[in-house]
Amino acid sequence: MSTSTAPAPTPAETATERDPRWFRVLARDRSADGEFCYSVATTGVYCRPSCPSRAANPKNVRFHRTAADAEAAGFRPCRRCEPDRPPLRDRHAAGMAAICRRIDEAEETPSLSELAREAGLSPHHFHRVFKAVVGVTPRDYATAGRTRRVHEELARGGSVTEAIYGAGFNSSGRFYEASDAMLGMTPGDYQAGGTNANIRFAVGDCSLGSILVAMSDRGVCAILIGEDPEALLRDLQDRFPHARLIGGDGAFESVVATVVGFVEAPGIGLDLPLDLRGTAFQRRVWQALRAIPPGTTASYAEIAARIGAPKAVRAVAGACAANALAVAIPCHRVVRSDGALSGYRWGIERKRALIEREAEPAPAGMAADHADRVRATARS
Repeated sequence: MSTSTAPAPTPAETATERDPRWFRVLARDRSADGEFCYSVATTGVYCRPSCPSRAANPKNVRFHRTAADAEAAGFRPCRRCEPDRPPLRDRHAAGMAAICRRIDEAEETPSLSELAREAGLSPHHFHRVFKAVVGVTPRDYATAGRTRRVHEELARGGSVTEAIYGAGFNSSGRFYEASDAMLGMTPGDYQAGGTNANIRFAVGDCSLGSILVAMSDRGVCAILIGEDPEALLRDLQDRFPHARLIGGDGAFESVVATVVGFVEAPGIGLDLPLDLRGTAFQRRVWQALRAIPPGTTASYAEIAARIGAPKAVRAVAGACAANALAVAIPCHRVVRSDGALSGYRWGIERKRALIEREAEPAPAGMAADHADRVRATARS
């Protein structure tokens, strides 16, 4: 009785298959693009790890640190994955950064078709790539930019008319159509520090200390946590120096109880509208924070990468510090790259408590028990 055995692997084949980079090639790992490339002796080409081409025979594969090394060894770049060019994600990031500058500098917001044509993409594909890289749609980015410019112009103390044209609107009619969405009030009221804005608020207790919840006509605009209720109220007054701060009545206590229940058990979610006030960049960061699942964390560098701005780590930290909606915008889920806790405007111990709380399911009825015990105090 005869038996057959498979031929022994060649030394080259064994070396390639034992190399960790080979597994990343087989997985078409996009995160490996830029770290190395590989060449195939039988085709004379070299590829990036994520190349979608059929896997080569490992005995014909060699690894190279850079594209220049592969070309120096006599190989030419693959036409399919273009390893001699920056990775697609980097090209998209650079391209969308240029589009953002185009929007920022334009007197009138270019149409989607115009922007797509400049990016060399179809309108549908451009819209999808822009949102994936920037975190918001082109229209929302343009609106946020104009909102920021309106804020800046009104803060200079000039007339509303000067602010309208200084922010890039070519007619007062178009501005007033959008002013309520941009400012949450009339331009005159905003310029006067929110003189006619109504902000309802109340102070309650939660397991993390005192909690102040404030709500505009648009939604919850502040969730502040601390030891001193008076300090929380001063913080709110500084944010809305001339608004009408109205102490919450009995009906508003239910809003505070809902927020307290959410703080005690973030996994239940917060079914209340939020009034987010920030720059386009801050909104991108806050959107990325809200996408972090409860019970998990992400580093500042990871958040920067997710919004297409990998070098903006400090700016991401600044956006976290500017957050006025504790837990609802979960900046407590952001940690340093080594996993250590870093600055948190409401205190490191509260950050640690929130992370630990989210890591374990809350006991049944915990959120409801805390909500029942909330003591909302109206203050004028």
